[in-house]
Order: sequence, then C-alpha cells, then structure tokens
Amino acid sequence: MPIVGTAGHVDHGKSTLIQALTGRDPDRLAEEKARGLTIDLGFAWTDLPSGTTIGFVDVPGHERFIKNMLAGIDAVNVGLLVVASDEGWMPQSEEHLAVLDLLELSRIVIALTRTSLADEETVELARAEIEDHVERTVAAGAPIIAVDSISGRGIDELVAALDQAVAATDVVDNGRPRMWVDRSFTIAGAGTVVTGTLLDGSLSVGDEVAIVPELGRARIRGIQSHEESHEHLDPGTRTALNLSGLATSDVPRGAMLGRPGDWVPTVRSLAALRTVRSLSAPLQDRGAYHLHVGSGSWPARLRLLDGPELAGSGHAILTTDHPIPLKMGDRFILREVGRRSVVAGGRILEPRPPERVRSLDVGPLEAVLDASPDDQAATLLAGRGTASVDELAAHTGGGRAAAAVIGGHMAVDPEVAGALLEQAVGAVETYQQANPLRPGMPKASLASGLGIELELLNVLLLGTNRLTGAGTSVTTSGFTVELDAAQTTAWEAARARLESGLAVPTLKELGLSTELVYALVRAGSLLRVSSDLVYLPDQIAAIVSGLTDLPEGFTVADFRDHFGLTRKYAVPLLEWLDAEGHTIRRGDVRGAR
Repeated sequence: MPIVGTAGHVDHGKSTLIQALTGRDPDRLAEEKARGLTIDLGFAWTDLPSGTTIGFVDVPGHERFIKNMLAGIDAVNVGLLVVASDEGWMPQSEEHLAVLDLLELSRIVIALTRTSLADEETVELARAEIEDHVERTVAAGAPIIAVDSISGRGIDELVAALDQAVAATDVVDNGRPRMWVDRSFTIAGAGTVVTGTLLDGSLSVGDEVAIVPELGRARIRGIQSHEESHEHLDPGTRTALNLSGLATSDVPRGAMLGRPGDWVPTVRSLAALRTVRSLSAPLQDRGAYHLHVGSGSWPARLRLLDGPELAGSGHAILTTDHPIPLKMGDRFILREVGRRSVVAGGRILEPRPPERVRSLDVGPLEAVLDASPDDQAATLLAGRGTASVDELAAHTGGGRAAAAVIGGHMAVDPEVAGALLEQAVGAVETYQQANPLRPGMPKASLASGLGIELELLNVLLLGTNRLTGAGTSVTTSGFTVELDAAQTTAWEAARARLESGLAVPTLKELGLSTELVYALVRAGSLLRVSSDLVYLPDQIAAIVSGLTDLPEGFTVADFRDHFGLTRKYAVPLLEWLDAEGHTIRRGDVRGAR
C-alpha cells in the first residue's frame, strides 16, 4: 500500500484536504481540534479509482513541531506538498520541501489549496511562485492542482494525479522486516499497541519481534491495517500491532521493531551529506545537531571529512550517544539545534566505518547505495577486509557476500584473502630458510605475524595448494627437511657409534646439535627414549622382540641382565616401553603385551 505524506506550512489546509480526499479526519488529538492545527502525526486512507488503497500521513506544519513532521516522512512513497493560494509560499513550505528534496522523494504532487479565498489572478500568481521555488528540486515539474476542500474544486483532478504518482511506486521485500514505531498506546483488554509502516519484509500473528536497540522482545498478538484484522502483513503497509510481553513505555517513538538478531545497532556511521539550498552559513563540526532516521530523533555529533566547513555535498562521520539500527542506504535528516531548522540530509554509506576513515574509498560505497543487498555486502566487506556474516546482513538488509567464511560466522574479502596468502607464503619461506631442519613455521606464530586469528589462517590454508598445514605447523608445498654435508657427516658418525651396542653414548657424547636431533627424531631415524638417550629404530625393535624371552612378571634386574645393560639404561628404556604400550607395569614387576 503506497503511503502519501503531506508537507506544507501551518494552517494551509493539509488536514482539511485529507478529510476531503478520504472522508476521515486525521487530527486525532483533542488539543489539535481545539487549536485547529496538527500537532502530531495523523493518519487516514482511501481507495483510488484504479483500485489502489493509499494511506496518508498528515504531518504538522508549524515549525515548533518539525520533529513530529520528520517522524512520519521516512516511509512515504509520494509527497503531497500543500500551499495555500491566498498566502503563497511560506517558511515551512520551504523547510518541508527541503526535507523532501534531501530525502530524494521524486514522486510529488502539489496541491494549491483554499482557492475559494483567492481570485483567479492570485491563484495563478501562487502557481507561478511555486514553480519558481521548486525549480532545481525533486518537485520540479510536479503537477500543481488548484483545489478547494470545501467546495470540492479540483479534488477529482488531484485524486487522478495521486493515482498516477503511486502507480510508479515499488515495494521492496528483502525478507528482513522492520517497522519504525511512531505511536504506542494501550487499549483496554488488548494491551500495548504500536503503529508504523512495515518496511522490507512481512510479519504474521505469532511472530516474535525485537524492539531495537535492546528494549526487549514481544510476540505479535494481533495485526490491524485500516481497521481490519489480518493474520499476515506484507511490506509497504501502514499497520497497528498488538504486542504481548511489553508495556507502552518499552516501545517509544523512534524504536524499531524487527526480527530478533536481524539488526546490529551502531553509534558511529559514515554518511554522504548534502546541505539545504537555503543554508545561511556553512555547517561546522562544533554545531549541535539532531539526527532524524525513521521515526526517531537523536542528538548527534558531526565530524566533517572534506574540510572544516560544508556548504553543498560532502562526507561526515555521525556519532550518537545511543545506538541506532542503521543499514547502508538509509536516508536521514539533520537539524541544527542553534538554527532550529533542517540544515542537511543524506544517506548512510557505512554503518560501521574504520577508525581511520579518511583512508576509506567512498566511491565504491556510493556506487552501490541502490544496488542489491548482496552487492552492498560485498562492497562493505571489501572495505572492512573481514566482517561478521550476521553484521554484514544487518548492515545491508540481508546481504550475503561471496567470500571465504570462517566457522560459519566470519567472512573474508577475496582480495584481502589473496593478499594475506601472499604474506603467509613469504613468511613461511623466510622461516624455512632460517630454520631448514624444522618441520615448518608454527601456525600460531604465522597467524600472529599476519595479525589474524588462527581460524582465519586455517581457512586460507584450505583454499591454496601453495602452503601445507600439517598439525601445528605450516610449510610450503613440497618442502622436505634435508641435511647439508656437515650434518650428514655428523649423523653418520653418530649412527656408527649407536650401532656398537645397546649401551649407547648419551646425546652429549654423540655431539649432535639440538636442531639435528629433533629433525632425525621427526624423520624416524632416531627414537628418543629419555632426555639424554636416543636409539636407532632397529635397536628398539630388537628390544621389543626380546621381551618375549623374559618371564611373566619380570623385574628391572631381569630386564637389565637379559639385555646386558646397567640400571642407567634399563630404567629409562622400561619407562619408555611402558609409555609406548610394549610393557605393562604392575608394582615392581612388568609383563610384555
């Protein structure tokens, strides 16, 4: 259902016009009735001749209530700019048009109201004035329909123009619903009810929803739209949800309702910014601002990235004290507290920018603002390098990037993965050159040197044939430990001495370096029995074979005498045989397995 939002100066006949179009009075507050002006948001709906049902959001025109006006403009598909023919263009006409322009709301119809209070010449002068004011804005070329809500003049023509405008609207359904709450109240016997326009996905009775940020969870007890109950609701629909499990105070205006886990709020974002054309002085960092997104308003700090001042287009970091569930492409309005007016607007480029944001290339981000969520996720990932899969989806409205995924929850940009792999290969090659006898570079050391988690390193190793991860080490593919001439000579001499009998020389007596001993043990050329004794595999095999000649329940002395050894060799050999499972010790005696 397309949503039409009114805009215009106070007392220019917006609410009266909506009543003429729908037969419903959008002013719902007693104070509004008494004062004759709209203070808060009003709602109504009607069926167009084409059969399309449209909803109206009637926003206040008085400058004191501009915050309330902005709360209702986010979900609008078509703008209905209202200008009274007897008064012409006024301050809030300009400010409301600025909002429509900053939000880039291109489908606009202009109603020239209260024509019964002006002669035809005045009406035509007002029309010409409007055409001048909307030039070079989103409203340029929009139809201007002269109407009178009391007599009915021009109402049919206005309805036809609205019908044509809403025919071009598109409803986005990316399966990730969210609804900015613009009203919450209690109905006796029902409990908490919240209203808003459902965006980006559908909801059904019984669904669990989260109130973001971190305001609680609830279940949808009932759904109403246009005073009719529904079991299911599609995106683009104005709705009221009856929630169980939450009080009205738990769901204030500005809260966002969505599925649990779908959204990741942020307090710092990178934005493309554009100032209003009527700006009297450039924006500066030191100003006090309010950020308007969805139906909410938050105090915000501004850090300009293109210079100390901004008048026109640029980029800025927006920081708020409270987290906001933003996604890439979200539109916003910025009001400056000191000026008490709208000064800028724009779109969110990166909901979680790096600390050193000046090094970030904003061009690719701007290029995908209206692209698919998947394309947006890929672009965000390219800038971040690595990111949570769930966070990427939250910051793009459900996007998934084609990338290596670690443990099902972390994504790595392909280019980043390629660069890391090149660094890893270089680091391993350097390590092998410095440590030719070692089995490879320890994985933990390699991951630390690359500045990545061990889990990411394992994913990189799975995707390449240039490196091999064996156990806790990494080598270049095809790497083998090879002894040089001096090491070969030392090893041959040591082997000859070992072969002389089971009463072998100690490691110190053999004179082999520690690195060479470890390399020979890993290669299976030596078996290390204790900290200072090594044997050749054939020697150990002979000992194991000879165990069958010993009686069941043999002692250390039996073992010593049978193999012609001293206790210096018998005890460490038996402890090693126990550990390897060749013998079983029972107190002071042993048996062969």
